[in-house]
Amino acid sequence: MEDVITEAAPPSRLLEEDLNNFTQPSPLLPSPFLLFRHPQQPLKPNLLIIAISPPSLSLFHKFLTPQTLTASLILPELPFSNPNKHTLDFHSLSSNILIAAVRSPIPDVRAYAVADVLLSDKIQPESVIILDSIKPMNHRGMLSSDEAVAFKLESFAERKKVDGEKLLDGLEYYPSGSVVDGLGAAILGRCQILKIRAGLCVSWPQFDSSVVFLLKDLLRGLGEFDFGLSDDEVLKFGRSKDHVFQSHLYI
Repeated sequence: MEDVITEAAPPSRLLEEDLNNFTQPSPLLPSPFLLFRHPQQPLKPNLLIIAISPPSLSLFHKFLTPQTLTASLILPELPFSNPNKHTLDFHSLSSNILIAAVRSPIPDVRAYAVADVLLSDKIQPESVIILDSIKPMNHRGMLSSDEAVAFKLESFAERKKVDGEKLLDGLEYYPSGSVVDGLGAAILGRCQILKIRAGLCVSWPQFDSSVVFLLKDLLRGLGEFDFGLSDDEVLKFGRSKDHVFQSHLYI
């Protein structure tokens, strides 16, 4: 006779998706919202730069001051004890250029919700540049911490522009078969839906002063930036924290 206590339970006659019908659905997370420093009309910059990667935040650090702060994007599900941990801050570089600084990672499950609020009726840019990092597990090919590389992806509206007019002119396209996910991909997808000119730059290593130099040269071509960074200031960003990584992602 079988021991009903120690014997493994028989397979369920219900499919796993059927079993989920008996569990309570997870509560919906509240929508992110924008908090403006002063009441004003919708922001309509010629260019919105979204700094997600650590090197891009280092590059723009001198512009990210309380005096230039225009608005913040709030994730209401997180505590308000430290606003810098859960806000995406908008800073006005000029009347035509707005910088969005992502100071801490946005969870992937919230990326599309953040992108919807970021590009809404309150913020309507003519063009968008997104500065993100390459995740090694998403890259098809070889990556080394000794060499700085950057690639681009574009919305259809940007891809129609001829060379010399592109936002990220001079960069090669992200290798076929490689993947981009998270907030950067969500914002690029939102730009595609809204038919906004947008370029997504992904760089590697994720932490390295050489990438700061690379981005500095890339954005200098836009002709409206004066970073005022000396080589010594850029080098304060430090050497790479990324270990040597070799990726073989094939789809």
